[in-house]
Amino acid sequence: MPALRIFRAPFMRAVVLGIGNTILTDEAAGVRAVEALERGWRLPENVLAIDGGTSGMEMIEDLSNLDFLIVLDVVKTGAAPGTVVKIAGDEIPVFFRKKLSPHQIALPDVLASLELLDTMPKEIIVLGVELISLELGMEMTPTVAEKVPVLAAMAAAELVSRGYAIEPLSAKAA
Repeated sequence: MPALRIFRAPFMRAVVLGIGNTILTDEAAGVRAVEALERGWRLPENVLAIDGGTSGMEMIEDLSNLDFLIVLDVVKTGAAPGTVVKIAGDEIPVFFRKKLSPHQIALPDVLASLELLDTMPKEIIVLGVELISLELGMEMTPTVAEKVPVLAAMAAAELVSRGYAIEPLSAKAA
């Protein structure tokens, strides 16, 4: 009798990157959303949650050769304050050309470097919330703060829809 062979899907790597400056009110939303994801879901070894803060080129290694990159951030699209948006596919280059996020000084440089190195993530999406304030302060506006768990849940759903084995840590996170 021949030996039983088990075939597994290729090891898919994903990063959920929360970016923002936690001392500029609503700018903290991306960082707080990645923290909420880590508190609410058990992530497998192949999914890395990163508090990118205001980092730049030092993220290249973590973002190289990914199958999937989710960026959590505040955005400026002209939508109503607190509106949650998903930017994906062909909209991604347009998103970075229009400077919709205050972090687009660093992140586009990182992505351009990854492209030059031929290590660009296979898929990128941005999940963001329309900001209200970038004033100096440690507290987000209530409208944006309410969207932090929404962004975390959206990131979790995006991972699950692509076959990543994440599990809610409580019924509340599901």
